[in-house]
Amino acid sequence: MLLFGLAYGEGRRVDKKNAELIRAVEKQNRGDLAGARAGFEKILQKEPGNYLAHYSLGVLDANAGRAREAHARFDRVLALNGAFHQARLNRSLMSYRLGDRAAALDDVEQCLAVKPDWPEAIQQRRMLVETGEGAAPDVADLVNTGLAQHNAGQIDQARETLLAVLARDPANYAALYSLGVITSQQGQHALAADLFARACQAQPDNATAFFARGAALQACGLYEAALAMFDQAIAIDPKFESSYANKSSLLHSLGRQRDALAVTEASLKVNPGNLQALNNRGYLLTEFKLFSQAADTFGVLLRHAPDYDYALGLKLFAQLHACDWSTFEDDRTRIIDGVRARKPVMNPLAFNAICDNAADIRLCAEEFAARKFPPQGKRLWNGEVYLHRKKRVALISADFREHPVGYLLIGLLEQMQRGRVELYAVSLGIRDKSELERRFRYAFDHFLDCSQKQSDEIARMLRDMEIDVAIDLSGYTSGARLDILAFRPAPVQATYLGYPGTLGCPYVDYIIADPVTIPERLQSAYSEKVVRLPHCYLPRDNSLVIPEREEAEKLHDLPPHSFLYASFNHDYKINPPVFAVWMNLLKKTPGSLLWLMRLNEDAYKNIAESARAHGVDPERILFASRVPRVEDHLARYRLVDVALDTFPYNGHTTTSDALSAGCPVVTLAGESFASRVASSLLTDVGLDELITTDLIAYERAASRFAEDPDYARGIRARLAETLASGAWPPSSAKQAEALERVIFEMRPV
Repeated sequence: MLLFGLAYGEGRRVDKKNAELIRAVEKQNRGDLAGARAGFEKILQKEPGNYLAHYSLGVLDANAGRAREAHARFDRVLALNGAFHQARLNRSLMSYRLGDRAAALDDVEQCLAVKPDWPEAIQQRRMLVETGEGAAPDVADLVNTGLAQHNAGQIDQARETLLAVLARDPANYAALYSLGVITSQQGQHALAADLFARACQAQPDNATAFFARGAALQACGLYEAALAMFDQAIAIDPKFESSYANKSSLLHSLGRQRDALAVTEASLKVNPGNLQALNNRGYLLTEFKLFSQAADTFGVLLRHAPDYDYALGLKLFAQLHACDWSTFEDDRTRIIDGVRARKPVMNPLAFNAICDNAADIRLCAEEFAARKFPPQGKRLWNGEVYLHRKKRVALISADFREHPVGYLLIGLLEQMQRGRVELYAVSLGIRDKSELERRFRYAFDHFLDCSQKQSDEIARMLRDMEIDVAIDLSGYTSGARLDILAFRPAPVQATYLGYPGTLGCPYVDYIIADPVTIPERLQSAYSEKVVRLPHCYLPRDNSLVIPEREEAEKLHDLPPHSFLYASFNHDYKINPPVFAVWMNLLKKTPGSLLWLMRLNEDAYKNIAESARAHGVDPERILFASRVPRVEDHLARYRLVDVALDTFPYNGHTTTSDALSAGCPVVTLAGESFASRVASSLLTDVGLDELITTDLIAYERAASRFAEDPDYARGIRARLAETLASGAWPPSSAKQAEALERVIFEMRPV
């Protein structure tokens, strides 16, 4: 079996003490073995007693087939730290390779004396027993040779040797398991599943074999069978944490969040300090909108592992959803510092809610992309020239349905001219069987339901269809599958609409924006080349008919008031500085009310408490519930005197909705894409005086609507005239024409 580098917990433990070690480990994990070796040796020049550096060099020697050198390294590690039992287990394997089976067995027994349920140690003891006395010498020698070849990276030779073992001993567990690993690594998952099945028969009480078979079956798309194997592994070994983790992950991918949470809870009963299970629990709780519980779970995780990847950002994002701002400033500072140090502290979507520095957001995106969506080794498109009569354009999204992106995009697509463009939908989301989904199916030339396909399969499909331009519409939002583009299936790859910012991916060539969201002076903050639409990048379907004020009053019965402020943006976009301005406006405007969305109970309760802390009666804050029709929601804006935008993550669809209903919006613009979308929309409608650049001006601009009725009427009249003239929003045909132009502007890079 292959030996691996530093365990996760060991790496975390030394992160702050020895950054050089972490950098060397990262090189090792990336496959830069020469660079890793140089790094570890440099550490030992400064600190000869660094047992972790000795251990890492031992792993490198072992995997290169230098058993004697590796054995000496592990001797040194144990002399420095006798409690480092992973080194003892590795020394056992080296002793076995050097022919000293007694020493190998002695080390394994010592490991099991400390950790009786250690799966790797149990497996190694079985292997030593199987290939020891009583086994045919030729089989034992062949197994030893095959494992050594595998560890040395001689995969073809190892396969042949292990097949020779099975020819003599068809039930040899070590050969079956190792061949299963080899075939799985080569993508032959069905064959691997068969080999692991035979390994399960050879050792029916070995949880590792059942777990491996489950992973292979999952890769084959045989999900129920995979779940059964994970269950079997857990039944054999109730402490087998990897089986819980894989089962929970698979259930989540199947949309069975409740079952996934139950499995995670079971895992935490076995080991309350299981870091991965804590992380999974927090994430799953956010999907149930139990944001305070999620934040508490991430808090527990951080107490166990202060530098756990993205945990601090996940905690703060859950708190923002709950409008719990108790640690906002401290966490925000730590996260921004972490991003600048290129640490994995927050995902880019959430980071947009706390930072408007475009350069920092690029750093965050690049770090996230490198970890979560790295380029795949083998590109599918390699410079071939297509000669199609029409340009083949694929739009990739999970939101061709009842969804904000769906509402924005549909009118434009229905007006695309088919003379020059052939449109393909790559649908990754659920089928909601709505009228909007039906419109999408008719709007595309080809509608491909890929929700059950693996990303590499989708990528190969795009390459086989010779797609000229692949446009991702999700970015880092829910349902994102950027790994499709990581295979480079198309000559031109772009991002548009769903995520407001750079993706930081080397394989995404273009971002479709506009002159306001990405002005020339900020272009360096984007890893992509920028192509700009002549109007706001955010499209709008003109077919929606918004009820007039009289009907809106019947739909939404409001208490008496003198003035109505509103912000129907997501709860996570609200933060203490912006909320403080809103409370000042209520205090300055007698009889005024603030209308927000009621998205979860935690936010509702915390906003009420924050209002009291600002000296404002919570009864002056109204909470709107969801309504069945989008038109009924849009009718609310007919009753609002002025809409208040959020910062640094503006309202995008919400700002467009408000303006479409004739409701003015006051915004605050920053440097990031997400903080400039409302400014782009206001520029289009000719109300750029409602764009501010600091909180003082933002509060002044909003309060003027209540203090100066003539000014407010004038603004509303100008907006109404723009809407009536058809100057905004641009017609769906004009939007389609503009998008088609930038599609043809993009070239392979």
